[in-house]
Amino acid sequence: MKVVYPICCGVDVHMTFLVATIITSQGITPHYSKKRFSTFNNSILQFKQWLMDHNCFDVCMESTGKYWVPAFNLLEDVIHVTLANPKWVKAVKGNKDDVKDSRWIGDLFRLGLVPGSYIPAKPIRILREYTRYRSKLVSCKSSEKNRFQNAFTVCNVALDAVVSDMFGKSASSITDYLISFDSFNPEYCSSLLQKSLKKKAAAVVESIEGYQMTQEQKERIILVRSHLEFIRQSIEQLDKKLDKLVVPYESAITLLCTIPGVDRSSAITIISEIGTDMTQFASSKRLCRWAGLTPGNNESAGKKKSVRITRAGVYLKPALVQVAHAAVKSNESPYYKVKYERICKRRGKKRAIIAIARMILTAIYNMFITGEEFNPSDLYKIDTPQEMRDKQKERAVNQAIKLLVSQGLIKASDISVA
Repeated sequence: MKVVYPICCGVDVHMTFLVATIITSQGITPHYSKKRFSTFNNSILQFKQWLMDHNCFDVCMESTGKYWVPAFNLLEDVIHVTLANPKWVKAVKGNKDDVKDSRWIGDLFRLGLVPGSYIPAKPIRILREYTRYRSKLVSCKSSEKNRFQNAFTVCNVALDAVVSDMFGKSASSITDYLISFDSFNPEYCSSLLQKSLKKKAAAVVESIEGYQMTQEQKERIILVRSHLEFIRQSIEQLDKKLDKLVVPYESAITLLCTIPGVDRSSAITIISEIGTDMTQFASSKRLCRWAGLTPGNNESAGKKKSVRITRAGVYLKPALVQVAHAAVKSNESPYYKVKYERICKRRGKKRAIIAIARMILTAIYNMFITGEEFNPSDLYKIDTPQEMRDKQKERAVNQAIKLLVSQGLIKASDISVA
């Protein structure tokens, strides 16, 4: 096999130490130099100097949790670091240790058998930390809302069966009343209802009467509500910080918002995951595969096995699926809605929504490459009304006739007679 990197290094990273093996080619036989370093900053800098002393500027390390990040931060300015997915550098069980692992990684990397993972620039990585933390807080917020609602359910309060939103003005007033007072007054409870919910006053009172709530249960509900309010404030603070961080990417956000279903929050999440420089990906297919939106290849003896999408894109894929759901429900721009309905008849709803998510990601790739707004080549076939399509065809025919007349291929009198 052809040697791609004559001088390279394989690194096996752990929490407290790393083992590095420099491989240098002397003719056909490679030469190995092994050394162990701590993962503290001063030791990583010694490791960096050791690489430079051996004229080694290509390093491959396995992505083990977050342990690779400190080493990557200190090496990336001078050393070209390739981060490998563990499945590409996995050693054989029963014949592996830290030294053998680093050597195995180096041997594979030396021959160009290790595909590198996408690592964005430092500003994008910082933005990604905020957006991912925000998604965790949003999930926590949903969990606290469910916990708050269940706390009333176990106290024989079936208010959620009557009102559509347990956190609306009317429902919040009633829950505050139930927590604050020991007795229940149906007339006062009915007076707390607002707007259209007044018509359901009898059902609301019926869903509450006979409830059982101890003081300890009330205290727990108050704790859940205070935590929920804290999460809301944290999300608001994060949004303010995100607005400052995305100032350099406002043009890219505006560009993405031209896609049906994409709002500002979704655009920020997408940019934080893939960045704006698409040269990191060879093609849109490569990007979709990295995002986990491409069916897998699993065929043996002429038989196709499971071709499910991969588990990649833990944060990007849900964001794109959410955008796809919004796009197929949009009435202003039915482009993706029509495509979804066509695919849904043949492949089902779940596969159809994944297909729409991949179409959106492909559009994002091409928009970042060309800098053009969302304007697919087949847009006029879907979004344009039939009358306008007929006018466009008629206009195209007239222009073709004028061109033929100007070139003397046909006579104007023949057209009028026809």
